[in-house]
Amino acid sequence: MAGYHNDKDQLLRRLRRVEGQIRGLQRMVDTDTYCIDTLTQVSAATKALQSVALHLLDSHLAHCVHDAIAAGGAEADAKVAEASQAIARLMRA
Repeated sequence: MAGYHNDKDQLLRRLRRVEGQIRGLQRMVDTDTYCIDTLTQVSAATKALQSVALHLLDSHLAHCVHDAIAAGGAEADAKVAEASQAIARLMRA
């Protein structure tokens, strides 16, 4: 079971809100909205997605990585490495 299972409804609401922001951006481009106004909305959508990503990462660390470390062994090492790679990807984005 995914670490975010208990927060699934909240995450889905947030993602639907981001989806609405993206549709709004499409309309802004379609109607030739002023560049800076469009960029402001791009920034807002980006921050919203980053917020979702941080929530997912936090849930992963608190559930999946925590459980793997408690069990120990190679799985613990693999989960920590996987989390580290995910953090690196988020930092590059």
